[in-house]
Amino acid sequence: MKFADPKNDLAFKKIFGDKNHKNILISFLNSVLDFKENRVIVDVELTNPYQVPKIPELKETILDIKATNKSGENFIVEMQKKDIGDFTKRSLYYTSKAYVAQLPKGQDYTRLKKVYFIGILNFTIFESKDYISRHLIINQETNTQDLEDFEFSFIELPKFNKQLNELETILDKWIYFLKNAADLEIVPNEYEKNKEFQDAFEIVKQTSWDIKELEIYEYIALKEFDELNALKTAEKKGIVKGIEQGAMQEKFEIAKNLLDILDVEIIAQKTGLSIEQIKNMKQD
Repeated sequence: MKFADPKNDLAFKKIFGDKNHKNILISFLNSVLDFKENRVIVDVELTNPYQVPKIPELKETILDIKATNKSGENFIVEMQKKDIGDFTKRSLYYTSKAYVAQLPKGQDYTRLKKVYFIGILNFTIFESKDYISRHLIINQETNTQDLEDFEFSFIELPKFNKQLNELETILDKWIYFLKNAADLEIVPNEYEKNKEFQDAFEIVKQTSWDIKELEIYEYIALKEFDELNALKTAEKKGIVKGIEQGAMQEKFEIAKNLLDILDVEIIAQKTGLSIEQIKNMKQD
């Protein structure tokens, strides 16, 4: 049996962004956030649910979620496979943007609800050995959380090294699933008693996908492979390390050679050119 890689943009959206399988997302969110009984999520509303026609335009996998609990809070879930730098700043940007978007012009600030950001990363960004970390705004003098409306959870997949027989919690099982499902041939016994996991494995079973979905999945996988090779080639040639010392014309030449391989954002990150400059090059 062949399972799709849950880290692939399309597969991730199919698993967690399907309004017909909200039980999967609810289980995942509750396991990551470990809410107490009075705040457990019982329903979710997806502002950008999975739809095949939209996938080719997808440059990153972000789910904006309105969850139903006693507080009616907001959640952002992102799967990021490539380290293109400044991910922490990016998470702050998305979270603050979601926070501001709650408040129509002229409305009372008391209407603002807490926003949670959950980043699932296929690379590491923190020095801690823990695969999951929680980040709050803390008062340095009193060590209390006086500003409660932003909360960040980061899951660094490379740091998760548990084997099947070591999985103890629902969260352990979700992280193992995300990291290893593509390498499995059957659904492990450890997952058989939980409907959410059964549904998730059924979704990533590629024999149930239509031709369009399989084509998009393969396209995304190949694109990621090409991007990785392009970056490795650039590093070997000294392009990445020496780019800041290069002349402006050299930067434009390098960016031009990467236009058909990398996304605009990644080219900007590696060359120092602005996104607008690179977009103008694509139009020329």
